[in-house]
Amino acid sequence: MESRSLGREGLVVSALGLGCMGMSEFYGRGDEAESIAVIHRALDAGVTLLDTADMYGPFTNELLVGKAIADRRDGVVVATKFGNERAPDGARLGINGRPEYVRAACDASLARLGVGHIDLYYQHRVDPKVPIEDTVGAMAELVAQGKVRYLGLSEAAPATIRRAHAVHPISALQTEYSLWTRECEDEVLPTVRELGIGFVSYSPLGRGFLTGRFSDAELAPDDFRRHHPRFMGENLERNRAIVTAVEDLAASKGCTPAQLALAWVLARGQDVVPIPGTKRLAYLEDNLAATEVALVADDLARLEERIPKGAASGDRYADMSSIDR
Repeated sequence: MESRSLGREGLVVSALGLGCMGMSEFYGRGDEAESIAVIHRALDAGVTLLDTADMYGPFTNELLVGKAIADRRDGVVVATKFGNERAPDGARLGINGRPEYVRAACDASLARLGVGHIDLYYQHRVDPKVPIEDTVGAMAELVAQGKVRYLGLSEAAPATIRRAHAVHPISALQTEYSLWTRECEDEVLPTVRELGIGFVSYSPLGRGFLTGRFSDAELAPDDFRRHHPRFMGENLERNRAIVTAVEDLAASKGCTPAQLALAWVLARGQDVVPIPGTKRLAYLEDNLAATEVALVADDLARLEERIPKGAASGDRYADMSSIDR
């Protein structure tokens, strides 16, 4: 597995990471035994970056990841997040970037993960009520205390990224990025590249849509895609053309649609690291093989022609108010 650097502070991770969210919530019920097997197989295959957050579950995903890495902590880059505050019963309490909450959330995550430090600690969403300087200042204190090694932001706007980076070096910016979500190319990617910040792409498979395996009839009752704008009504029908294009080009390359979609993200630059999520071993194996798919200039040009930026129909979320702008 190829390695890539995130930021200029020394954080090195596998070119392909593993998103663990769906093992605990949002995509229907998961199976703990298979989820742990997925994590172990990923680590054995050279994946080092595991991505979780305190709000996944809530809280149970960190417990799961902690259990999976308990006997193999060395070499694992544990990334988790705070900021989307939730109650134990799952109720959403809003976005919280207050310094006292940053400190409390970190201690709670350390305990659930069962680790002595968090390798990459993200602010999950920007709190518009708290100056970013105050939030990142508290995060920087965690670095000084040895509780956290590197800092990250998620879904932050360029101006916010600059202000945060002036307080303490930011190693990674995590934002949705895939063949059907490319808004970050306008300003966010140029900003992080100017500042020397790595880019972590979440939902690089379009929440499963780009794999060609998606069927709305198979969604579990608690699968959040049932209420996702791109998976509903006329948007869904329009977006099927994107999948058709991915399937056609994948066939010409002798790979699966998922592998083609991941190879496209991997080809966006050595500073880009996709973190596809899965809770199934078969899908993990499919994703891992994407690192062996080489896209040449002609392949990229064909994808650009068939799936230009802005091709997707529908917003990224039903409620976009939490996205920093």
